[in-house]
Amino acid sequence: MKRVWSANNFTLTGLSMILAVIIGAVLIIISDATVLAKFSYFTARPGDALDASWVLVSTAYADLLKGALGDPEVFSAWFAGDATWQQAFAPISETLTYAAPLVFTGLSVALAFRGGLFNIGAQGQAVLGCIAAGVAGFTFGLPIVLNLLVAVVAGILGGALWGFIPGLLKARTGAHEVITTIMLNYTAGLFLAWLVIQQGIQAPGRSDAISKAVAESAQLPSPGGVLRVHLGIILAVLTTAGVAWLLNKSAFGFEIRAVGANPHAAKTAGISVAKTYVLLMAFAGGLAGFGGATQVLGTAHALTPSVAGNIGFDGLLVALLGRNRPWGTLFAAVLFGALRAGGNRMQSFSGISLELVTVLQALIVIFIAAPALVKAIFRLRAARATGLGASLAKG
Repeated sequence: MKRVWSANNFTLTGLSMILAVIIGAVLIIISDATVLAKFSYFTARPGDALDASWVLVSTAYADLLKGALGDPEVFSAWFAGDATWQQAFAPISETLTYAAPLVFTGLSVALAFRGGLFNIGAQGQAVLGCIAAGVAGFTFGLPIVLNLLVAVVAGILGGALWGFIPGLLKARTGAHEVITTIMLNYTAGLFLAWLVIQQGIQAPGRSDAISKAVAESAQLPSPGGVLRVHLGIILAVLTTAGVAWLLNKSAFGFEIRAVGANPHAAKTAGISVAKTYVLLMAFAGGLAGFGGATQVLGTAHALTPSVAGNIGFDGLLVALLGRNRPWGTLFAAVLFGALRAGGNRMQSFSGISLELVTVLQALIVIFIAAPALVKAIFRLRAARATGLGASLAKG
């Protein structure tokens, strides 16, 4: 119990999520006028307010779980032959669909953080990945496997180029990567908005900002029907394993960790810090571009000004929640995907605003970023006293 109830990363993350759920429950209650009205006579009949609060919160969170993991009633109907397996696994499909691009952008941010760089430009890199993959997807008309491969590689190269630029500026001029990547985010978004209305890119016969549809041969394979999950989630798991190997087993990964820990000592040891910065940002940009490619090839199937959504900015939160570790980032992305998928059902069935899910995400990140607050609330022991490390990744 001493080991469990200590200020290690696992305990802090779990308790941060519990605190976010509790505060979210309070917000659900105070945002419902009917329940709030029962508190006006709380001293006379406290049971009315407490019962109504419990029903509201439990129903909302139950819908959140059903929308993310599945509805037990649908599973029962499937076993009884009254529903299909696709209907039973549709919620999990939505969770994985939302999580897939977040894994790539989260890995992009986490990898740069491990090298001591703040890659705030994952959004712009993902947008370039969307553009390159989308254009390649409806332009070349290659055979089925080759067309998909070319589109994915194009997305990775597009993101790598957008990451290479701030890396080169950092190495050659010392320009801070936060400033340059933020500026490139705006540049990428404006370029996409301009591109989709250009002749040859815009869908024929359309006056709105939308491109031609990606060819079926370039789309990521999916079961179809109500299941939107696609090959991107498998690629995300394989990429996570690859990044974990890169960081922990390869010579370049050692250079990344050395430069991130102390660039001056790394330079003294013979490591080219400038070269590491350039390669690191290009690699991180390629990961974010991979995420953009999975977004347009797996879900959107066409370019629009909002095709990338906020996957780059959400990647920042995913990397922070995952403690900048590859596998932690993967699980954090699945959590965010579950909150998004479950939030859609919670809004439809319980009438709770989808923005509350964003509040839950923000609360989780706030408590993750303030471990001293969590330790003080739960009076946790110091991790060193129980033999557990609690050092956070750089960044």
